[in-house]
Amino acid sequence: MSDSSPLPPVRLHTEAELARDALSTPLLARAARLARWAGPDTRVDAGAGLVDEQLPAAAEVLGLAGVDAEAQASEAWRVAVDAGLVEVVDEDEGTVAAGEDLALLTGGTPHDVLAVWQGALETVLADVSVPDIEGLDDALDEGGEIDFSRLEWDPGAEADFLDGVLGNLYLLTVSEDGPGEAPVPLPALAASMIVPSDMGEPTNDVLEQVSDAMMKLDDQFRLLEPVGLVEYQPVDEALMADGDEEPAAPVDDTDVTRYGMVRLTPLGLYGLRARLLEAGLTAPAVGDLADKGADALLDGTAAFPRRAAQAETEMWLDRREPLAAARELLAAAKGGDVGAPLRRLRCQQALSLLGGEAEPALRDVLGDPELGGLARVWLAERGAVDVPPPSEAMIFWLTVDTVAAQLAAEGNSEELTELVEGLAQQHQGFFAAAWRVEHPATADVLEAMGRLHPDKRIAKEARKAAFKARSQQGS
Repeated sequence: MSDSSPLPPVRLHTEAELARDALSTPLLARAARLARWAGPDTRVDAGAGLVDEQLPAAAEVLGLAGVDAEAQASEAWRVAVDAGLVEVVDEDEGTVAAGEDLALLTGGTPHDVLAVWQGALETVLADVSVPDIEGLDDALDEGGEIDFSRLEWDPGAEADFLDGVLGNLYLLTVSEDGPGEAPVPLPALAASMIVPSDMGEPTNDVLEQVSDAMMKLDDQFRLLEPVGLVEYQPVDEALMADGDEEPAAPVDDTDVTRYGMVRLTPLGLYGLRARLLEAGLTAPAVGDLADKGADALLDGTAAFPRRAAQAETEMWLDRREPLAAARELLAAAKGGDVGAPLRRLRCQQALSLLGGEAEPALRDVLGDPELGGLARVWLAERGAVDVPPPSEAMIFWLTVDTVAAQLAAEGNSEELTELVEGLAQQHQGFFAAAWRVEHPATADVLEAMGRLHPDKRIAKEARKAAFKARSQQGS
Protein backbone atom coordinates (compact mmCIF):
# COMPACT_ATOMS: atom_id res chain seq x y z
CA MET A 1 0.00 0.00 0.00
CA SER A 2 1.21 3.47 -0.82
CA ASP A 3 1.89 5.75 2.12
CA SER A 4 0.71 8.78 0.14
CA SER A 5 -2.77 7.83 -1.09
CA PRO A 6 -5.36 7.68 1.69
CA LEU A 7 -7.09 4.43 2.58
CA PRO A 8 -10.89 4.36 2.66
CA PRO A 9 -12.21 5.69 5.97
CA VAL A 10 -13.07 3.17 8.65
CA ARG A 11 -16.11 3.32 10.92
CA LEU A 12 -14.90 2.65 14.45
CA HIS A 13 -16.85 1.78 17.54
CA THR A 14 -16.55 4.22 20.45
CA GLU A 15 -13.46 3.96 22.63
CA ALA A 16 -15.67 2.92 25.56
CA GLU A 17 -17.06 -0.03 23.54
CA LEU A 18 -13.61 -0.97 22.27
CA ALA A 19 -12.11 -0.81 25.76
CA ARG A 20 -14.76 -3.23 27.02
CA ASP A 21 -13.90 -5.53 24.12
CA ALA A 22 -10.20 -5.28 24.97
CA LEU A 23 -10.73 -6.17 28.63
CA SER A 24 -12.72 -9.24 27.64
CA THR A 25 -10.13 -10.67 25.24
CA PRO A 26 -8.79 -13.97 26.60
CA LEU A 27 -5.13 -13.06 26.34
CA LEU A 28 -5.28 -9.64 28.03
CA ALA A 29 -7.59 -11.03 30.73
CA ARG A 30 -5.08 -13.82 31.44
CA ALA A 31 -2.17 -11.39 31.47
CA ALA A 32 -3.96 -9.16 33.99
CA ARG A 33 -4.83 -12.15 36.18
CA LEU A 34 -1.19 -13.24 36.27
CA ALA A 35 -0.06 -9.70 37.05
CA ARG A 36 -2.37 -9.66 40.08
CA TRP A 37 -1.26 -13.17 41.10
CA ALA A 38 2.47 -12.37 41.01
CA GLY A 39 4.03 -11.71 44.40
CA PRO A 40 7.30 -11.62 46.31
CA ASP A 41 7.98 -15.29 45.60
CA THR A 42 7.46 -14.99 41.85
CA ARG A 43 10.69 -15.47 39.90
CA VAL A 44 11.63 -14.74 36.30
CA ASP A 45 14.59 -15.73 34.15
CA ALA A 46 17.02 -13.45 32.34
CA GLY A 47 14.47 -12.79 29.61
CA ALA A 48 11.76 -11.81 32.15
CA GLY A 49 9.85 -15.04 31.47
CA LEU A 50 8.43 -17.09 34.33
CA VAL A 51 10.87 -19.76 35.50
CA ASP A 52 9.80 -23.29 34.58
CA GLU A 53 9.05 -24.23 38.18
CA GLN A 54 6.30 -21.62 38.42
CA LEU A 55 4.53 -22.34 35.14
CA PRO A 56 2.29 -25.08 36.58
CA ALA A 57 1.03 -22.71 39.28
CA ALA A 58 0.46 -19.95 36.70
CA ALA A 59 -1.51 -22.35 34.50
CA GLU A 60 -3.61 -23.39 37.48
CA VAL A 61 -4.39 -19.75 38.33
CA LEU A 62 -5.62 -19.26 34.78
CA GLY A 63 -7.70 -22.44 34.89
CA LEU A 64 -5.71 -23.97 32.03
CA ALA A 65 -5.22 -27.69 31.57
CA GLY A 66 -3.82 -30.01 28.93
CA VAL A 67 -0.55 -30.25 27.05
CA ASP A 68 -0.55 -26.57 26.03
CA ALA A 69 -1.47 -25.15 29.45
CA GLU A 70 2.05 -24.11 30.48
CA ALA A 71 2.81 -22.66 27.04
CA GLN A 72 -0.37 -20.58 27.19
CA ALA A 73 0.51 -19.41 30.71
CA SER A 74 4.00 -18.46 29.52
CA GLU A 75 2.53 -16.48 26.63
CA ALA A 76 0.14 -14.63 28.95
CA TRP A 77 3.05 -13.76 31.24
CA ARG A 78 5.09 -12.37 28.32
CA VAL A 79 2.14 -10.19 27.39
CA ALA A 80 1.83 -9.00 30.99
CA VAL A 81 5.49 -7.95 31.01
CA ASP A 82 5.52 -6.35 27.55
CA ALA A 83 2.24 -4.49 28.15
CA GLY A 84 3.53 -2.97 31.40
CA LEU A 85 1.27 -4.97 33.73
CA VAL A 86 4.34 -6.47 35.43
CA GLU A 87 7.80 -5.05 35.86
CA VAL A 88 11.06 -6.65 36.89
CA VAL A 89 12.29 -5.21 40.18
CA ASP A 90 15.65 -6.96 40.47
CA GLU A 91 17.15 -8.64 37.41
CA ASP A 92 19.77 -10.52 39.45
CA GLU A 93 17.22 -11.92 41.87
CA GLY A 94 14.50 -12.25 39.22
CA THR A 95 11.86 -10.54 41.37
CA VAL A 96 8.85 -8.70 40.01
CA ALA A 97 6.10 -6.30 41.05
CA ALA A 98 2.88 -4.98 39.58
CA GLY A 99 3.53 -2.56 36.72
CA GLU A 100 2.16 0.97 36.56
CA ASP A 101 -0.17 0.07 33.70
CA LEU A 102 -2.00 -2.63 35.66
CA ALA A 103 -4.03 0.01 37.49
CA LEU A 104 -5.08 1.52 34.14
CA LEU A 105 -7.19 -1.54 33.36
CA THR A 106 -9.58 -0.69 36.17
CA GLY A 107 -8.94 2.99 36.86
CA GLY A 108 -7.82 4.43 33.53
CA THR A 109 -9.74 5.96 30.67
CA PRO A 110 -10.92 3.85 27.72
CA HIS A 111 -8.00 5.29 25.75
CA ASP A 112 -5.60 4.07 28.48
CA VAL A 113 -7.07 0.58 28.31
CA LEU A 114 -6.71 0.52 24.53
CA ALA A 115 -3.08 1.61 24.79
CA VAL A 116 -2.38 -1.35 27.09
CA TRP A 117 -4.19 -3.68 24.69
CA GLN A 118 -2.19 -2.27 21.76
CA GLY A 119 0.98 -3.22 23.63
CA ALA A 120 -0.35 -6.75 24.05
CA LEU A 121 -1.18 -6.89 20.34
CA GLU A 122 2.36 -5.89 19.38
CA THR A 123 3.76 -8.71 21.51
CA VAL A 124 1.51 -11.28 19.87
CA LEU A 125 2.23 -10.01 16.36
CA ALA A 126 5.96 -10.29 17.03
CA ASP A 127 5.51 -13.83 18.33
CA VAL A 128 3.33 -15.15 15.51
CA SER A 129 5.88 -14.05 12.92
CA VAL A 130 8.31 -16.56 14.46
CA PRO A 131 7.63 -20.11 13.25
CA ASP A 132 8.31 -23.23 15.27
CA ILE A 133 11.91 -23.86 14.27
CA GLU A 134 13.66 -27.17 14.56
CA GLY A 135 17.39 -27.15 15.03
CA LEU A 136 17.44 -23.78 16.79
CA ASP A 137 20.38 -24.83 18.98
CA ASP A 138 22.41 -25.68 15.88
CA ALA A 139 21.79 -22.17 14.53
CA LEU A 140 23.42 -20.43 17.49
CA ASP A 141 26.80 -18.94 16.72
CA GLU A 142 29.71 -18.71 19.15
CA GLY A 143 28.33 -15.54 20.68
CA GLY A 144 24.95 -17.10 21.37
CA GLU A 145 23.26 -15.17 18.55
CA ILE A 146 20.96 -16.86 16.04
CA ASP A 147 22.40 -17.27 12.55
CA PHE A 148 19.20 -16.96 10.53
CA SER A 149 20.93 -18.03 7.32
CA ARG A 150 21.32 -21.55 8.76
CA LEU A 151 17.57 -21.70 9.40
CA GLU A 152 16.64 -20.50 5.90
CA TRP A 153 14.33 -18.02 7.59
CA ASP A 154 14.24 -14.25 7.19
CA PRO A 155 12.53 -12.65 10.22
CA GLY A 156 12.10 -9.33 8.42
CA ALA A 157 10.43 -10.98 5.44
CA GLU A 158 8.14 -12.97 7.74
CA ALA A 159 7.05 -9.82 9.57
CA ASP A 160 6.53 -7.97 6.28
CA PHE A 161 4.40 -10.84 4.96
CA LEU A 162 2.11 -10.77 8.00
CA ASP A 163 1.89 -6.97 7.85
CA GLY A 164 0.93 -7.23 4.18
CA VAL A 165 -1.77 -9.81 4.87
CA LEU A 166 -3.25 -7.74 7.68
CA GLY A 167 -3.07 -4.63 5.51
CA ASN A 168 -4.99 -6.38 2.74
CA LEU A 169 -7.56 -7.66 5.25
CA TYR A 170 -8.00 -4.12 6.58
CA LEU A 171 -8.41 -2.74 3.05
CA LEU A 172 -10.97 -5.42 2.16
CA THR A 173 -12.90 -4.66 5.33
CA VAL A 174 -13.09 -0.87 4.94
CA SER A 175 -13.62 -0.73 1.16
CA GLU A 176 -17.23 -0.06 0.21
CA ASP A 177 -17.11 -2.73 -2.50
CA GLY A 178 -15.44 -5.25 -0.19
CA PRO A 179 -17.02 -7.84 2.12
CA GLY A 180 -17.32 -5.35 4.99
CA GLU A 181 -18.09 -7.22 8.20
CA ALA A 182 -18.43 -10.56 6.39
CA PRO A 183 -15.52 -13.01 6.79
CA VAL A 184 -12.90 -13.33 4.07
CA PRO A 185 -11.95 -16.79 2.73
CA LEU A 186 -8.39 -17.66 3.68
CA PRO A 187 -7.46 -18.75 0.10
CA ALA A 188 -8.46 -15.31 -1.23
CA LEU A 189 -6.35 -13.57 1.40
CA ALA A 190 -3.34 -15.79 0.72
CA ALA A 191 -3.73 -15.31 -3.04
CA SER A 192 -3.78 -11.54 -2.59
CA MET A 193 -0.17 -11.80 -1.40
CA ILE A 194 1.06 -14.40 -3.90
CA VAL A 195 -0.79 -14.20 -7.22
CA PRO A 196 0.23 -11.25 -9.45
CA SER A 197 -2.71 -9.01 -10.35
CA ASP A 198 -2.05 -9.43 -14.07
CA MET A 199 -1.81 -13.23 -13.96
CA GLY A 200 -4.58 -15.10 -15.75
CA GLU A 201 -4.57 -18.77 -14.80
CA PRO A 202 -2.24 -19.38 -11.82
CA THR A 203 0.57 -21.85 -12.45
CA ASN A 204 1.00 -24.99 -10.34
CA ASP A 205 3.99 -23.36 -8.67
CA VAL A 206 1.93 -20.31 -7.70
CA LEU A 207 -0.93 -22.49 -6.44
CA GLU A 208 1.53 -24.39 -4.27
CA GLN A 209 2.81 -21.10 -2.83
CA VAL A 210 -0.78 -20.06 -2.07
CA SER A 211 -1.36 -23.38 -0.30
CA ASP A 212 1.81 -22.94 1.78
CA ALA A 213 0.77 -19.38 2.65
CA MET A 214 -2.67 -20.63 3.73
CA MET A 215 -1.15 -23.12 6.13
CA LYS A 216 1.12 -20.45 7.57
CA LEU A 217 -1.79 -18.04 8.00
CA ASP A 218 -3.92 -20.76 9.56
CA ASP A 219 -1.34 -21.11 12.34
CA GLN A 220 -1.00 -17.35 12.72
CA PHE A 221 -4.70 -16.50 12.87
CA ARG A 222 -5.25 -19.21 15.50
CA LEU A 223 -2.72 -17.32 17.64
CA LEU A 224 -4.14 -13.87 16.83
CA GLU A 225 -7.71 -14.72 17.81
CA PRO A 226 -7.14 -14.78 21.62
CA VAL A 227 -5.85 -11.18 21.59
CA GLY A 228 -9.08 -10.07 19.90
CA LEU A 229 -7.67 -9.01 16.54
CA VAL A 230 -9.72 -11.44 14.45
CA GLU A 231 -12.52 -13.95 14.53
CA TYR A 232 -11.24 -17.06 12.81
CA GLN A 233 -12.73 -20.30 11.53
CA PRO A 234 -9.69 -22.57 11.05
CA VAL A 235 -8.93 -24.74 8.06
CA ASP A 236 -10.80 -28.05 8.23
CA GLU A 237 -8.30 -30.58 9.56
CA ALA A 238 -9.67 -33.16 7.13
CA LEU A 239 -8.07 -31.13 4.34
CA MET A 240 -4.66 -31.59 5.92
CA ALA A 241 -5.03 -35.35 6.41
CA ASP A 242 -2.96 -37.77 4.35
CA GLY A 243 -4.46 -38.56 0.98
CA ASP A 244 -4.69 -42.28 1.87
CA GLU A 245 -6.89 -41.63 4.90
CA GLU A 246 -10.63 -41.91 4.59
CA PRO A 247 -12.54 -38.84 5.89
CA ALA A 248 -14.53 -39.45 9.06
CA ALA A 249 -17.65 -37.98 7.45
CA PRO A 250 -18.76 -36.94 3.95
CA VAL A 251 -17.28 -33.60 2.92
CA ASP A 252 -18.45 -30.92 0.50
CA ASP A 253 -15.53 -29.94 -1.72
CA THR A 254 -17.38 -26.79 -2.85
CA ASP A 255 -17.70 -25.43 0.70
CA VAL A 256 -15.18 -22.57 0.77
CA THR A 257 -15.55 -22.15 4.55
CA ARG A 258 -13.64 -25.43 5.01
CA TYR A 259 -10.50 -23.62 3.84
CA GLY A 260 -10.62 -21.06 6.65
CA MET A 261 -12.58 -17.83 7.14
CA VAL A 262 -11.28 -14.70 8.88
CA ARG A 263 -12.74 -11.30 9.76
CA LEU A 264 -11.34 -8.35 11.64
CA THR A 265 -13.16 -7.56 14.86
CA PRO A 266 -14.11 -3.94 15.66
CA LEU A 267 -11.17 -4.01 18.07
CA GLY A 268 -8.95 -5.40 15.33
CA LEU A 269 -9.92 -2.57 12.99
CA TYR A 270 -8.96 -0.09 15.70
CA GLY A 271 -5.64 -1.83 16.34
CA LEU A 272 -4.64 -2.15 12.70
CA ARG A 273 -5.57 1.45 11.98
CA ALA A 274 -3.29 2.55 14.83
CA ARG A 275 -0.46 0.51 13.32
CA LEU A 276 -1.07 1.95 9.84
CA LEU A 277 -0.98 5.48 11.21
CA GLU A 278 2.23 4.66 13.07
CA ALA A 279 3.71 3.43 9.77
CA GLY A 280 2.93 6.78 8.15
CA LEU A 281 -0.09 5.80 6.07
CA THR A 282 -3.18 7.97 5.79
CA ALA A 283 -5.94 5.90 7.39
CA PRO A 284 -8.91 8.18 8.14
CA ALA A 285 -11.82 7.28 10.40
CA VAL A 286 -15.38 8.49 10.00
CA GLY A 287 -15.82 11.31 12.51
CA ASP A 288 -12.27 12.69 12.25
CA LEU A 289 -13.61 15.86 10.59
CA ALA A 290 -16.68 16.45 12.76
CA ASP A 291 -15.01 19.21 14.79
CA LYS A 292 -13.17 20.83 11.89
CA GLY A 293 -14.27 23.62 9.53
CA ALA A 294 -16.26 23.20 6.34
CA ASP A 295 -13.11 23.59 4.25
CA ALA A 296 -11.56 20.58 5.99
CA LEU A 297 -14.79 18.61 5.56
CA LEU A 298 -15.10 19.26 1.83
CA ASP A 299 -11.41 18.65 1.13
CA GLY A 300 -11.23 15.67 3.47
CA THR A 301 -14.25 13.86 2.04
CA ALA A 302 -13.25 14.59 -1.56
CA ALA A 303 -11.59 11.18 -1.91
CA PHE A 304 -14.08 9.32 0.30
CA PRO A 305 -16.45 6.74 -1.20
CA ARG A 306 -20.03 8.01 -1.35
CA ARG A 307 -21.46 6.27 1.73
CA ALA A 308 -18.48 7.18 3.88
CA ALA A 309 -18.64 10.80 2.72
CA GLN A 310 -22.31 10.96 3.69
CA ALA A 311 -21.68 9.42 7.11
CA GLU A 312 -18.87 11.91 7.78
CA THR A 313 -21.02 14.81 6.61
CA GLU A 314 -23.97 13.74 8.75
CA MET A 315 -21.75 13.73 11.84
CA TRP A 316 -20.45 17.19 10.91
CA LEU A 317 -23.97 18.58 10.41
CA ASP A 318 -25.25 17.08 13.66
CA ARG A 319 -22.96 19.44 15.57
CA ARG A 320 -24.11 22.62 13.83
CA GLU A 321 -27.14 24.83 13.38
CA PRO A 322 -28.48 24.25 9.82
CA LEU A 323 -28.39 27.83 8.51
CA ALA A 324 -24.89 28.50 9.84
CA ALA A 325 -23.71 25.15 8.46
CA ALA A 326 -25.10 25.96 5.01
CA ARG A 327 -23.36 29.32 4.91
CA GLU A 328 -20.06 27.80 6.01
CA LEU A 329 -20.31 25.05 3.40
CA LEU A 330 -21.08 27.47 0.58
CA ALA A 331 -18.18 29.73 1.51
CA ALA A 332 -15.80 26.76 1.55
CA ALA A 333 -17.04 25.52 -1.84
CA LYS A 334 -15.84 28.55 -3.80
CA GLY A 335 -12.64 28.57 -5.81
CA GLY A 336 -11.06 28.03 -9.20
CA ASP A 337 -8.41 25.47 -8.19
CA VAL A 338 -8.30 21.89 -9.44
CA GLY A 339 -10.11 20.54 -6.38
CA ALA A 340 -12.92 23.11 -6.42
CA PRO A 341 -15.45 21.18 -8.58
CA LEU A 342 -15.30 18.16 -6.27
CA ARG A 343 -15.61 20.46 -3.22
CA ARG A 344 -18.78 21.90 -4.74
CA LEU A 345 -20.14 18.40 -5.41
CA ARG A 346 -19.52 17.43 -1.76
CA CYS A 347 -21.09 20.75 -0.73
CA GLN A 348 -24.16 20.01 -2.84
CA GLN A 349 -24.42 16.54 -1.29
CA ALA A 350 -24.11 18.02 2.21
CA LEU A 351 -26.75 20.67 1.51
CA SER A 352 -29.13 17.94 0.33
CA LEU A 353 -29.19 16.68 3.93
CA LEU A 354 -30.50 20.02 5.22
CA GLY A 355 -34.10 21.17 5.39
CA GLY A 356 -35.84 24.47 4.81
CA GLU A 357 -33.92 26.21 7.60
CA ALA A 358 -30.98 26.51 5.20
CA GLU A 359 -32.96 28.32 2.46
CA PRO A 360 -31.76 31.88 3.27
CA ALA A 361 -28.15 30.79 2.76
CA LEU A 362 -28.95 29.40 -0.69
CA ARG A 363 -30.88 32.51 -1.72
CA ASP A 364 -27.93 34.66 -0.69
CA VAL A 365 -25.72 33.06 -3.39
CA LEU A 366 -28.16 33.03 -6.30
CA GLY A 367 -26.12 35.73 -8.02
CA ASP A 368 -22.77 34.03 -7.42
CA PRO A 369 -21.36 32.66 -10.71
CA GLU A 370 -19.87 29.60 -8.97
CA LEU A 371 -22.66 28.80 -6.53
CA GLY A 372 -25.78 30.22 -8.19
CA GLY A 373 -26.40 27.08 -10.24
CA LEU A 374 -26.28 24.60 -7.38
CA ALA A 375 -28.35 27.00 -5.25
CA ARG A 376 -31.11 26.98 -7.89
CA VAL A 377 -31.03 23.19 -8.06
CA TRP A 378 -31.41 22.97 -4.26
CA LEU A 379 -34.29 25.46 -4.18
CA ALA A 380 -36.07 23.84 -7.13
CA GLU A 381 -35.91 20.43 -5.51
CA ARG A 382 -37.71 21.87 -2.48
CA GLY A 383 -40.39 23.65 -4.50
CA ALA A 384 -39.21 27.14 -3.58
CA VAL A 385 -40.96 30.07 -5.28
CA ASP A 386 -39.62 33.30 -6.74
CA VAL A 387 -36.37 31.69 -7.89
CA PRO A 388 -34.95 33.56 -10.91
CA PRO A 389 -34.18 31.28 -13.87
CA PRO A 390 -30.49 30.68 -14.57
CA SER A 391 -28.79 32.26 -17.55
CA GLU A 392 -27.52 30.04 -20.32
CA ALA A 393 -23.95 30.83 -19.27
CA MET A 394 -24.70 29.64 -15.71
CA ILE A 395 -26.25 26.42 -16.99
CA PHE A 396 -23.22 25.60 -19.10
CA TRP A 397 -20.82 26.56 -16.29
CA LEU A 398 -22.68 24.27 -13.85
CA THR A 399 -22.62 21.46 -16.40
CA VAL A 400 -18.85 21.71 -16.85
CA ASP A 401 -18.38 21.95 -13.09
CA THR A 402 -20.52 18.86 -12.49
CA VAL A 403 -18.69 16.73 -15.05
CA ALA A 404 -15.33 17.91 -13.68
CA ALA A 405 -16.42 16.88 -10.18
CA GLN A 406 -17.58 13.46 -11.36
CA LEU A 407 -14.28 12.93 -13.17
CA ALA A 408 -12.39 13.73 -9.99
CA ALA A 409 -14.64 11.57 -7.83
CA GLU A 410 -15.05 8.45 -9.95
CA GLY A 411 -12.88 8.71 -13.06
CA ASN A 412 -14.23 7.13 -16.23
CA SER A 413 -17.21 5.48 -14.53
CA GLU A 414 -20.29 4.03 -16.20
CA GLU A 415 -22.39 6.70 -14.49
CA LEU A 416 -20.25 9.45 -16.01
CA THR A 417 -20.46 7.87 -19.45
CA GLU A 418 -24.25 7.94 -19.23
CA LEU A 419 -24.12 11.59 -18.13
CA VAL A 420 -21.92 12.50 -21.10
CA GLU A 421 -24.24 10.70 -23.54
CA GLY A 422 -27.26 12.44 -22.05
CA LEU A 423 -25.72 15.90 -22.29
CA ALA A 424 -24.81 15.50 -25.96
CA GLN A 425 -28.24 14.12 -26.76
CA GLN A 426 -30.33 16.69 -24.88
CA HIS A 427 -28.50 19.83 -25.97
CA GLN A 428 -28.23 20.44 -29.69
CA GLY A 429 -25.03 22.31 -30.44
CA PHE A 430 -23.68 21.56 -26.97
CA PHE A 431 -20.03 21.49 -27.99
CA ALA A 432 -20.34 24.63 -30.10
CA ALA A 433 -21.25 26.52 -26.95
CA ALA A 434 -19.41 24.53 -24.28
CA TRP A 435 -15.89 25.42 -25.38
CA ARG A 436 -16.61 29.08 -24.63
CA VAL A 437 -17.43 28.38 -20.95
CA GLU A 438 -15.07 30.32 -18.70
CA HIS A 439 -14.32 27.48 -16.31
CA PRO A 440 -10.76 26.28 -15.54
CA ALA A 441 -11.75 22.66 -16.29
CA THR A 442 -13.58 23.27 -19.60
CA ALA A 443 -10.89 21.80 -21.86
CA ASP A 444 -10.32 18.79 -19.60
CA VAL A 445 -14.06 18.10 -19.43
CA LEU A 446 -14.46 18.27 -23.21
CA GLU A 447 -11.48 15.98 -23.72
CA ALA A 448 -13.03 13.49 -21.30
CA MET A 449 -16.34 13.67 -23.14
CA GLY A 450 -14.52 12.91 -26.38
CA ARG A 451 -12.86 9.94 -24.73
CA LEU A 452 -16.05 8.58 -23.17
CA HIS A 453 -18.73 9.09 -25.78
CA PRO A 454 -19.29 5.90 -27.81
CA ASP A 455 -20.41 7.75 -30.96
CA LYS A 456 -17.27 8.48 -32.99
CA ARG A 457 -18.78 11.55 -34.66
CA ILE A 458 -19.83 13.14 -31.37
CA ALA A 459 -16.52 12.17 -29.76
CA LYS A 460 -14.71 13.99 -32.57
CA GLU A 461 -16.85 17.09 -31.97
CA ALA A 462 -15.93 17.01 -28.30
CA ARG A 463 -12.21 16.76 -29.06
CA LYS A 464 -12.40 19.69 -31.51
CA ALA A 465 -14.23 21.73 -28.87
CA ALA A 466 -11.53 20.85 -26.34
CA PHE A 467 -8.87 22.15 -28.74
CA LYS A 468 -10.75 25.44 -29.12
CA ALA A 469 -11.11 25.73 -25.35
CA ARG A 470 -7.37 25.27 -24.84
CA SER A 471 -6.63 27.84 -27.51
CA GLN A 472 -8.99 30.29 -25.83
CA GLN A 473 -7.33 29.68 -22.46
CA GLY A 474 -3.92 30.13 -24.05
CA SER A 475 -2.65 26.71 -22.96
